Amino acid sequence: MSLSYERSEVWSKKNHEDIFSFAEGYKKFLSIAKTERLAHRELLCRAKEKGFRSFEELKKEGNLLPGAKLYLENKNKSLVLMVLGADLEEGMRVVGSHIDVPRLDLKQVPLYEEGKLAFFKTHYYGGVKKYQWTCIPLALHGLAYTKEGKAVELSIGEEEEDPVFYINDLLIHLSADQMQKKLSEAITGEQLNVVVGHMPLKGEEKEAIKAGVLKALNDKYGLIEEDFLVSEIEVVPAGKARDVGFDRSMVAGHGHDDRACAYASLRAILEIEAPQKTAVCLFADKEEIGSVGNSSMEALFFENLISEILAYQGKDSSLGRRRALAASKVLSADVSACFDPNFPEVTEKLNTAHLGCGGSLNKYTGVRGKGGSNDANAEFLQELRELFDKKNVLWQTGELGKVDQGGGGTIAFILAKYGAEVVDFGLPVLSMHAPIELISKADLYAAYEAYKAFME
Repeated sequence: MSLSYERSEVWSKKNHEDIFSFAEGYKKFLSIAKTERLAHRELLCRAKEKGFRSFEELKKEGNLLPGAKLYLENKNKSLVLMVLGADLEEGMRVVGSHIDVPRLDLKQVPLYEEGKLAFFKTHYYGGVKKYQWTCIPLALHGLAYTKEGKAVELSIGEEEEDPVFYINDLLIHLSADQMQKKLSEAITGEQLNVVVGHMPLKGEEKEAIKAGVLKALNDKYGLIEEDFLVSEIEVVPAGKARDVGFDRSMVAGHGHDDRACAYASLRAILEIEAPQKTAVCLFADKEEIGSVGNSSMEALFFENLISEILAYQGKDSSLGRRRALAASKVLSADVSACFDPNFPEVTEKLNTAHLGCGGSLNKYTGVRGKGGSNDANAEFLQELRELFDKKNVLWQTGELGKVDQGGGGTIAFILAKYGAEVVDFGLPVLSMHAPIELISKADLYAAYEAYKAFME
């Protein structure tokens, strides 16, 4: 037995064909799941294909028995997948991820005309570097309602024949003042205005370009300007997830944080049959803005589901729910920072996850003195080490940068408050929160193997 520790490299330990095959499925998922609504729909569709049925349907049939595969959808933005084990009160094996990502949202009154151009005004969502959103092709996705109450789904900018959208930046020739500003101030939130049109509508004398945009929206979707008041429309980078590198070993795409963990955990639970402990995958919304709102992990849809199942089984739904949650083990499946040789000064190399070395177990997150962190218990970490060693799961430890450099959080604290054992376990991401992020296919596959071993 070696006395020293050294990270293992997934590429040297795992079958490359398995890694690449898994990544192909993920790229297709990521290219479709451009918003939390689309991610929810795709996750649910794939679960149904593998035999998962709604809780209400199984309840009516009396089929809430060990081995039952059920789902609960919440607001079309969050989702629970569950494979029932022997006794729910004895605890669950939960993998919890989030399916919202940093993006730009249209304001409620977004459309205006200025300088022979039409724009949409936006409000950024989550932690972003605002300058990164300029000068790239953008797409629109979302839900709107007509005055008559008809739901209209928008998806513009992803197909070859679609137009794309664009946010201007200042030309270098006139940027003397801008270049003296801090990066955080060079582009302001109110400058993230999306170019949506330029051609005036014939016969219009006032705001003819804006009128042209409205006519195009009305002709194709039946929308009028007032309909934006009750819409949810998001601006995201246009285009599909793509391989990176001559060796195609990495994936560039929008929303690896945290749809990479969501997909890996989905694939894992789809392969779970008759577990001793109930296996659960949670897919939550609103993590990027503090897990608030009725589609977030702070909402009670998961706890309510547990109570409903226990009540159906003739048990005390309140006391049983508390027992079930307190006895549970949880992987908070969120991505981690990755060592970047271009920016080595922000990380402490020994304690930062490295690309290609497997899933990243973060004992704690938080900021400064671990503020806001779950900080997992050693007993649980040892249990995971024994499990992963037994199942040949490759993993490493990580943290969110040097002490006092920055930090961040996940949904770990939310489930930990019930007494569950919780630790963060995801995969390392380069350029996290950028419009396009980068991951290793090897780490994605390692995360999937970890989630499957944990829930089995």
